[in-house]
Amino acid sequence: MSSEDELIGRAQAGETDAFCLLAEAYERRIYSLAFHYCRDRQDAEDLSQEVWLRAYAALATFRYESSFYTWLRKITINCFLNHHRSRSFPWSIKLAGSASIDEPAIDNDAQSATARLETTLENRMVVERVMQALSEATPQQRLIFLLKHQEGMTYEEIAKELDCSPGTVKKSVSRTIAKLRKQLGVSEEPENYVSCAATGIWK
Repeated sequence: MSSEDELIGRAQAGETDAFCLLAEAYERRIYSLAFHYCRDRQDAEDLSQEVWLRAYAALATFRYESSFYTWLRKITINCFLNHHRSRSFPWSIKLAGSASIDEPAIDNDAQSATARLETTLENRMVVERVMQALSEATPQQRLIFLLKHQEGMTYEEIAKELDCSPGTVKKSVSRTIAKLRKQLGVSEEPENYVSCAATGIWK
């Protein structure tokens, strides 16, 4: 039994500390997904908190039929969809002048720190332009794009989670990428689009 499975078992037996350790392992990833979806820190915090409350309440239903994170991500997606039905997120760009959600730690070596800063600024500029393009997409298009290119899910996996066909998911991704290409001035065909998950932009 893995250490995570042991923690899950202890949490299911009622050990709050064990659940807190599970949450610590994934809280940053869940918050990152929420933040890139709604682009508002307070909304992202509220969404993340709701995810963990639901996960805690539903922990007894986890049967090890998937990884714990896959199970947790399903709860996260449902929270996103429920929030969208009940309200509209303010879609605003808040990168300028603010720290990124995963700001690299300061390196003691000046040259290394400078290189890190340059990379961070370049990535932040790319993310801001991506966010501006995504602001033109519908909430469902944004969610599908994030699941595909941040989470690395397949079209089939996304379709199963959202109760639609893989073709619908693929079409949504293609339309979103077309908007990104237009915004970023990229001339490559959609098939040559590099996933943000692969570049580490979202991390």
